[in-house]
Amino acid sequence: MESSGIISLFIIVATCLVSYKGFKDKLFYDRYTFRVDNILLYKDYKRIVTAGFLHVNWMHLIFNMLAFYFFSTGLESSIGGLNFLIIYFAGLIGGNLLTLLLHKDDGGYSSVGASGAIAGVIFTTIALVPGMKIGLLFLPISIPAWLFGLLYTLYSIYGIRSNKDNIGHDTHLGGALVGMAVGLIMYPSALVTNYVTILIISLPAIIFIVLIIKKPSVLLIDNLFYTRKKRLNVEDRYNLKRRAKEQEIDDILEKIHKKGMSSLTRKERMMLKEFSKQSQ
Repeated sequence: MESSGIISLFIIVATCLVSYKGFKDKLFYDRYTFRVDNILLYKDYKRIVTAGFLHVNWMHLIFNMLAFYFFSTGLESSIGGLNFLIIYFAGLIGGNLLTLLLHKDDGGYSSVGASGAIAGVIFTTIALVPGMKIGLLFLPISIPAWLFGLLYTLYSIYGIRSNKDNIGHDTHLGGALVGMAVGLIMYPSALVTNYVTILIISLPAIIFIVLIIKKPSVLLIDNLFYTRKKRLNVEDRYNLKRRAKEQEIDDILEKIHKKGMSSLTRKERMMLKEFSKQSQ
């Protein structure tokens, strides 16, 4: 089933609208961003998906949507809108799940962006189209897709290992692998025609993830399986946050007692309203 690219266009429009809302409304942004403690402590699993429609700023949004546009229309027209949508959300969810795995004990970690989903689209395209070349943004040159995929994978691994910037390399890597895996499940014939490229770009990532699980101390990565220093577990963080929240509510009630309801700020009113809902 062919598609004219309408799904890609819908994703771009939806992402731009939601991101713009997030730029203007901090409460909205905070409610839907990917944040480890909100997901693990309060089971707010929707953030794994909704964070993919938010971005930090215009530059982040425009760069992601350009990268998405260059790859999305061709892939969607080849595999159909429904299959394309499945791959997109597989990359989005897969990328954020790997991030959750690596940052499980870092309760304050947060991220936004469609990069994991876009990486899934890019790697699926590479896996399904043998011999394709990829042009580099703003440069009049192109390189073989297998080389681009390998460099992308190695850079993502380096970024996770070094932890020197604010880029979500773990989201990129997880999105790329999961998106491509789903694409290959849909079109297993690509494993025969393009198995060399698929092995080149996937083996380093698979080995890296296995090391994270089996021997994380070799990589010196703090995660679910290994930490270099003692960190609070999920239950400890939940109890600390609950006590802090209870203290805030006590302070608000004390303020009402002394100065009346009209003395509350908008934020304090919202906190009191939220606490009342949770208590019902």
